[in-house]
Amino acid sequence: MSLKPKTLSFGRLTNPYPNPNEIPKSQTVDLGNGSQIVYSPRFLSFEDSWKWFEYLNNEIPWTTPTLRVFGRSCLQVHKALPGSSFNSLLLNRYKSGNEYVGWHSDDEKLYGSTPEIATVSFGCDRDFLLKKKKHKNSSQERINDEEPVTKRLKKSSHVDQHSFNLKHGSLLVMKGYTQRDWLHSLPKRAKAEATRISLTFRHVL
Repeated sequence: MSLKPKTLSFGRLTNPYPNPNEIPKSQTVDLGNGSQIVYSPRFLSFEDSWKWFEYLNNEIPWTTPTLRVFGRSCLQVHKALPGSSFNSLLLNRYKSGNEYVGWHSDDEKLYGSTPEIATVSFGCDRDFLLKKKKHKNSSQERINDEEPVTKRLKKSSHVDQHSFNLKHGSLLVMKGYTQRDWLHSLPKRAKAEATRISLTFRHVL
């Protein structure tokens, strides 16, 4: 796979972290109750990420949703996640910020009760949002419902909602009970004018 900058549809071609010592470190966010997010802004090198982007963007027939069984020719994501086991790979392409995914959780039975879902991103940066599912029957929820909306938002803004900027070459992993207790989305972004490609790894029972 050859890298040809003149063919890229992505506006920013400069490596934002030319100094390896300045690359942001991976972070682990404990969402509580056995839910966890692991985010690595630079899972792949800047150059390797562009090679993957060019190959996927130009070689994959994007006319229909594509499901690929995980194999040796794919990224060995499980090597970066000891104890993980993936056997399926979903490819998605978002041509602009108008293409998005609404609030949902991947809580289907075929993924098990505590699925581990890993996503590698290429191309345009996009925001990834998480918000806690509402449990209206809980006593805490009933107490919060009696408070003013502005007060509830201030209380929950840092606990019940999280945002990650999915960088080119980044890896985000949802673990534990994240699908049971949380919703996630990739919202519309008017300023996201270029293409983003994502590879999502799962284990299907």
